[in-house]
Amino acid sequence: MFVRSALARLAIAAAATALASAVAVTPATAGEERGGDGVGGDSSQLEFDPRHDSGSHHSGQNPRLYKGRVTASTLLLRSAPNRGSQVIGTAHRGQIVKIFCKTVGQNVDGNNRWYLLTNGTWAWASARYIDNIGPAPRWC
Repeated sequence: MFVRSALARLAIAAAATALASAVAVTPATAGEERGGDGVGGDSSQLEFDPRHDSGSHHSGQNPRLYKGRVTASTLLLRSAPNRGSQVIGTAHRGQIVKIFCKTVGQNVDGNNRWYLLTNGTWAWASARYIDNIGPAPRWC
């Protein structure tokens, strides 16, 4: 079970990195998920690409996504579900984000869940700093 889940996490991280690399992204200035002052790209203008979704869950206007509200003052969006991966954007307190799915990643303040966000560029964010709006996201 552990080997399979580790391989699945690696495949998901590789897929997210490949998708993020395919999109032109402006790197964000470093900030800390705990509420630092980092600044970066505004992901609120980005849109979901349904070609990458096979889910059937409903949330808001797009039936294939879940939604959440950012609770950190600045949340770093990353290329993989861990704090050591590349920062590819930011989200700010109160911002509504579109969540594609969840996976297990690096533990952040007691929470090892990470969400794959689809606000235009596919990026990972720690679930520790996102409150679900509606049902919890499905597993990746």
